[in-house]
This record gives sequence, structure tokens and C-alpha cells, in this order.
Amino acid sequence: MTSAPYTYLDIAKMIDHSLLNPTLTVSDLEAGIDLSLAYDVASVCILPYYLKRCAERLKGSNVKASTTIGFPHGGHTTAIKKLEAQRAVDDGCEELDMVVNISKVLSGDWQYVKDDIAVVIDVAHAAGQKVKVIFENAYLNEAQKIKLCEICSQLNADWVKTSTGYAPTGATNDDLILMRKYSAPGVQVKAAGGVRDLDKLLEVRALGVTRCGASRTKDMLDEGRKRLGLPAINVKDVSKGGY
Repeated sequence: MTSAPYTYLDIAKMIDHSLLNPTLTVSDLEAGIDLSLAYDVASVCILPYYLKRCAERLKGSNVKASTTIGFPHGGHTTAIKKLEAQRAVDDGCEELDMVVNISKVLSGDWQYVKDDIAVVIDVAHAAGQKVKVIFENAYLNEAQKIKLCEICSQLNADWVKTSTGYAPTGATNDDLILMRKYSAPGVQVKAAGGVRDLDKLLEVRALGVTRCGASRTKDMLDEGRKRLGLPAINVKDVSKGGY
């Protein structure tokens, strides 16, 4: 029998479990953290106000705490994004997902855009943490996307990311191919919006994507475990283990 071209951790560690819907209750957020620990995903990307609690719960695990900066429209002032980034780091954030100033991108004010991104990267990198820069490609043309890839490469961003998940469209294969092509080798690519099943996750993985924002984590990873012949995960059993 031919072995699968991936392991469970190969796919689980692609997923940033998204807990960003504004209607999520505290119980929902806690359940999402339980799920993320049980399935051993890459990170939990959580509403900023709950980040500190999330980081405390993830401590000692292999799941990272992440949150958003300037989310979801990117229109915060640079000074506010800097404060958000510093607060996130202070609260235990290991990966910061920041939204570019979309208005300034569309206006062609590239120095502002670069300075805005640089401030957040500087705060995170000074603390040894990482940044994913969200473009919101639904609103951009190809030249603007390429320019953002070049800026993020110059600033040593850790990831370029397609979208927030709150725009009219999310990740497309064409955008992922473009972002991988025009970003420096050391800059990874994250897909967000539209990756809803295992087959799509594997498809974007083949394009060079290393992370995906996902809310359907359980369904995707249950299917992955099934195809790999692994036992199902019972979140309640795992969460009793002290996480």
C-alpha cells in the first residue's frame, strides 16, 4: 500500500483556527481553544480581548496564540496599530495577523503603507514573535498585490496573507500563485477565506501555502485522520488532560 504524501501533523500544523466572529461567546471561545489543543493545530487566532486568556491556556502546548491588528479594515492609525501590537505581545501573542491600510494601498501611498507595516513588524520581531500581513486581495489589482509582496519581502514579514475572511472573496489559487512568486523565499504564504475542506487544504499546500485560516478545522482534520487510518479525536477526552 502506498503511503499518503503527508502526515497528520503536516496538515494540522497548516491551520490557524479562527475564533474572530464577533458573535462568539466566551463559551464558544473556550470550546475553540479546547478543539485547537485536541487537534494540535498551528495556532489559535482569537479576538484580541481574549488573547491573554488564550495564551495562558495554550502555554506548554505546541499551539501558538495569535490575534489580529488593525482588523478587519486596516484603517486604524499607525500609532494605534503599534499600540495594538505591543499589547498583543504583552498578552502572550506569538503571531500577529495585521491588515494593511487598504485605503492607502488603493491611493498609491506606498511609503505610508510600508511604514505602517514596518511598525508592527518591528514590535513583533523585537519580542521574537512573527507577523502575517493581510492584503485583502478582493479589493486589489495585480500590480498592487505584487507591490505589497515586494514591500513585505523588504521588511522581512513572516507571512503574506490573502484576506481577512470578511471581504466579498477570500483566497484564490491565482492570488496564492502570485504571492508565492513575488514574495522572497523566506516569506511564507497564508490563505484565508475559502479553504473549507481537506481537498482544498491539500490543493493550496501544493501551491506553496504553509498556513490557512480556518473555522471548519474539525471537519478538515477529521477527514485527514480518516484518510490516514488514524483514530477519531474526542475533544472532551483530550481537554480533561489538563490543558
